Amino acid sequence: MSTDNETRMIFSNNIKRYAAERHLQQTDIANICKVSTSAVNSWFLGQKIPRMDKIKMLADFFGISVSDLVEKRLDPKEAIKQHLPPNCFPITRKKYPLLGKIACGKPIFAEEDRESYIMSGMDIDADFCLQASGDSMIGARIMDGDIVFIRSQPMVDNGEIAAVIIDDEATLKRVYYTPGEKIILMSENPKYPPLVYIGEELDTIHILGKAVAFQSDVK
Repeated sequence: MSTDNETRMIFSNNIKRYAAERHLQQTDIANICKVSTSAVNSWFLGQKIPRMDKIKMLADFFGISVSDLVEKRLDPKEAIKQHLPPNCFPITRKKYPLLGKIACGKPIFAEEDRESYIMSGMDIDADFCLQASGDSMIGARIMDGDIVFIRSQPMVDNGEIAAVIIDDEATLKRVYYTPGEKIILMSENPKYPPLVYIGEELDTIHILGKAVAFQSDVK
């Protein structure tokens, strides 16, 4: 149960919000309720709450119910959450830089487009994303045109999928390696043979980061 102080503050927050939405000043509220501006100021400060007839007068003016003025309103995100089915939560989104295309097949030129962005869930632990091109990763359910989210890191664990630069060309592959000896880049499509690099060839390989998620369009 709300205390008197809580009730006053709830009304204060509500009346200030509705007044702001209509661009009304305290003098306007005073004229509506036929009271002094000092009385309205005490409502805005949460020092007092008006009589019920004045609250009804305000509710009628704003076209709302009395409860909208005297009861606590949920934050919009919280209100959405409470109307969702159990185990469902609202999705918050953020922008991820889209740096260009990455080959799912033969390596392609590592183009960059730092002015494009992809909106997706904030729960994706990624620094940027790339658009997949080709069919070499279909075994991992990454299709041509999919957006692949990458977390920047210079190394990945054996068997993880990574965005890899070979000279100035980019490809998406599953990585297996013996540090300092050999790197094998494996496709997820049997029609593509492994790419094997040894010796001085290792200097041409640079891992951009680990693939942590992908996003597909419904077709």
